[in-house]
Amino acid sequence: MSKNKTLSIFGRKKRSGEKIVLLTAYDLTSALIARDGGVDALLVGDSLGMVIQGHDTTLPVTVEDVLYHCRAVARARPGLPVIADLPYGSFHVSPGDTVRHALRLVKEGGVAGVKIEGGRKRRAVIEALLAAEIPVMGHLGLTPQSIHKLGGYKVQGRGRGASDLMVDEALFLEEVGCFSLVLECIPAELGRRITEAVNIPTIGIGAGPGCDGQVLVFHDLLGLFSGLQPRFVKRYAELGQTAVAAVQEYCREVRTGAFPGPEHSFTDASLESTAAAEGAAEPEPQVRPAGYLASCEREQED
Repeated sequence: MSKNKTLSIFGRKKRSGEKIVLLTAYDLTSALIARDGGVDALLVGDSLGMVIQGHDTTLPVTVEDVLYHCRAVARARPGLPVIADLPYGSFHVSPGDTVRHALRLVKEGGVAGVKIEGGRKRRAVIEALLAAEIPVMGHLGLTPQSIHKLGGYKVQGRGRGASDLMVDEALFLEEVGCFSLVLECIPAELGRRITEAVNIPTIGIGAGPGCDGQVLVFHDLLGLFSGLQPRFVKRYAELGQTAVAAVQEYCREVRTGAFPGPEHSFTDASLESTAAAEGAAEPEPQVRPAGYLASCEREQED
């Protein structure tokens, strides 16, 4: 059995120049597919609010929601480090409450670390999490939990002032102790600049090829979600269309009687054996010689 990967893979790949591959996962099936596909780590993202729960944003997602999906992913025993998003409202509170929420994800959900959105303003909660031995992944750029403040899903970090500020925030997150940093929806030049400025790995999602690694949402990558489709998403398959076609064929076969066929049905072996036994007990019909009935008739006439 191969050795389980840990969060140390992030720093190791940064130092060796190997790209890091992350993918979101929300249940046993997605975790197994991601694992077998060869990713380096899994993220139980609050994107579940949109691709699983059907919300327009990630804001309604709760700690209980994330915990539920973490448990499902952990049951897959993927052998990969699993990181969980701290959802909106779970760390916009006291450091103590933040730690309590994160501890549940670690103890009950089986995750190896948590991701938190924001920079310097998160100092107190990040320090509290690290003091509780909980590894923290940072997140800068388009931070979906700040969607109302940002005024929508817009590219962040444009212009010298904004880009300089984001580099400074990235340096802070490294200094405070984050093991890695997600950069979302920023100019490619800025993504490369931050990656070169910090010693911790950067994971891009719409931040260009200059990052140390990339992350995508499971449903986006496989073409399973037809909702919001950002420009930075590459759909490697259109499984949603394939699934619809499969369901249509299923409906057709059920309605025409083609399914289920004999190969999808069962027989009762006990009834078959009983019928065979009863058949063997019946006397075999006697074979009369030719002319037997005619001779019987002559005997009656005499």
